[in-house]
Amino acid sequence: MIQKAAGKFAWEPTPEMIAHSRLTAYMRAHGLRDYDMLIKKSNEDPAWYWDSVVKYCDIRYFKRYEKVLDLSGGKPWARWCVGGTTNVVLNCLDKYVGTPTMQQEAVVWEGEDGAIRRWDYAALNAEVNRMAAGLRGLGLGKGDAVGLYLPMLPESIAALLAVAKIGAIILPLFSGFAPNAVAVRMNDGGAKAVITVDGTLRRGQLVNMKTVIDEAAKDIPSLRHVIVIRNRELPVAWQAGRDHWWHELAAGHQGHEPTEPMLDEEPLMVAFTSGTTGRAKGTVHSHWGMPTKVAFDFGVMMEFSPGDRLLWISDMGWIVGPLLSIMTTMLGGTIVLAEGGPDYPEQGRIWRLVQDHKVNLLGIAPTVVRTLMRYGVDKVTPYDLSSLKVTVSTGEPWNPDSWNWFFEHVCKRKVPIINISGGTETVSAVVTNSLIHPMKPCSFACATPATGADIVDAQGHSVGPGQVGELVFRTPFISLTRGLWNDRERYLETYWNKIPDMWVHGDWAQMDEDGMMYILGRSDDAFNVAGKRTGPAEVEALLMETGRVAEAAVVGVPDEIKGEAVVCVCVPAAGVSPGAELDALLSKAVMDGLGKPYKPREIIYVRDLPKTRSMKIMRRVVKAVYTGGNPGDLAGLVNPEALPEIAKAMQTAKGKTGRAG
Repeated sequence: MIQKAAGKFAWEPTPEMIAHSRLTAYMRAHGLRDYDMLIKKSNEDPAWYWDSVVKYCDIRYFKRYEKVLDLSGGKPWARWCVGGTTNVVLNCLDKYVGTPTMQQEAVVWEGEDGAIRRWDYAALNAEVNRMAAGLRGLGLGKGDAVGLYLPMLPESIAALLAVAKIGAIILPLFSGFAPNAVAVRMNDGGAKAVITVDGTLRRGQLVNMKTVIDEAAKDIPSLRHVIVIRNRELPVAWQAGRDHWWHELAAGHQGHEPTEPMLDEEPLMVAFTSGTTGRAKGTVHSHWGMPTKVAFDFGVMMEFSPGDRLLWISDMGWIVGPLLSIMTTMLGGTIVLAEGGPDYPEQGRIWRLVQDHKVNLLGIAPTVVRTLMRYGVDKVTPYDLSSLKVTVSTGEPWNPDSWNWFFEHVCKRKVPIINISGGTETVSAVVTNSLIHPMKPCSFACATPATGADIVDAQGHSVGPGQVGELVFRTPFISLTRGLWNDRERYLETYWNKIPDMWVHGDWAQMDEDGMMYILGRSDDAFNVAGKRTGPAEVEALLMETGRVAEAAVVGVPDEIKGEAVVCVCVPAAGVSPGAELDALLSKAVMDGLGKPYKPREIIYVRDLPKTRSMKIMRRVVKAVYTGGNPGDLAGLVNPEALPEIAKAMQTAKGKTGRAG
């Protein structure tokens, strides 16, 4: 993964770009000579930093906080903006009332069938006010949990903001969840209501989402109300008294609905992230944390500006869905929503969307890029992508092949790739690139301020260049989860108790001699071959660089001699046939790159790898299928149909090597 040539950058900002950047302007305003000085000061005095961001980014509040940071309960239980009250809706909509922004486009939606809908800020604000009044009319209010089981629609943005406006707790749910997964998360949150839709199009097929809620509702005793958006005119079953049409609930409500002031400890959202075993973890986020963090990360470091247009094909059940809904409106931009995926009904759909909607910021996952690469460059070149100012990537580690393809053919070697890594627990970036830092393929140029991000060994000591270690945070920060919902001990055990006084994020990372960081995969996906700890991304990059593999998932399995052996599960590139010749080529690539101990025990070929909706490859599931172990939470899989094929392919491979059984 690490680029060997020190000082060789793929993209560098010009002196003019650095001088006129928002990040430079912020540092200049606070007497900071460079980014290293910002990192040092913010890590030493996080209260100063977050107070400065609130002021600099104009975070609005009803009542100013009495204290920025309270660590009396210890780092895991840090409190922010103590005694102050705010609400994300105050920062996303209320502040624009009576300004020209109300006539600007807030949301543009394009369906799989080509239908387009547009809402300006006035329309979005009116819909949020009407739905907030409707929810209050049902008796819902501060502290009540409301599930969002929705595709990405204009009403989905309005629903999220309406729930926040009344002080209720948002429970985002992946739109592909089965009934049991919905019920488990709704029960965890004690949900009193859920907002859903009659149906949506997925790759040309009508999917009735209301039927999933009807089935899940049988096992959710706290559920009192189901609110249904009419999207595809599908016939739906109806339970009088419980079920309400969105448009009927909102009808008759006009004017401004009061926005609920929220204290520092009163939650905005409980967002679930899959557990490696057992039930999903509910991360808790506040009205102060998310807007303050994303205002700096996107508005300052990435220079997302009022009037800019963003496209990031996502889901309301992944943290990116709520993040984009809040970030784009808070910064006065336009969010472009697309029903379905990036490559249907045409393989170059995502590039056409950039062209047609004049997108300035494109968000994408490396796994999506690897999928789109299979279709060839001729699916990109017909489209005018000159509107792009910035691209943002997250979700999975890059490999050099896909990074360079994207930089060459989409970014035209001019538009920077802001590679960020964070998570459901952090909301936004903890390591990132910026518009004042040079870029290397697959790398992160810097940590974000006031996180204390570091790479350490098992004892918590910082490791040097070229050494692999755990990504940790030495400093709690404002958007970090306030714990796990109703699970204090699991929170401490998962994040804080592994290395004393540090948050262990669960990512295996490395730094090069230029200070560039690289994420090598989840540390629980790492394996130990002949005494050397290795992240899967390092092996996967070698496989991908052969040009014969479109995607790969590499796992370590028990081995009597080496401790663990390497198993490679690969999706062949277009036109490539599996066989002994390909096996030999891929084995040689791995051994040439890492040494003979890494010779793969098996190379297994499949058509697809198991992925989450955020396009993360579920390597633990691949390993569990191979070893017969516990695969953990599978509810977030976007393609569960891939598992039977993987199991069959593994059995065939084991049979050939005499390991079947």
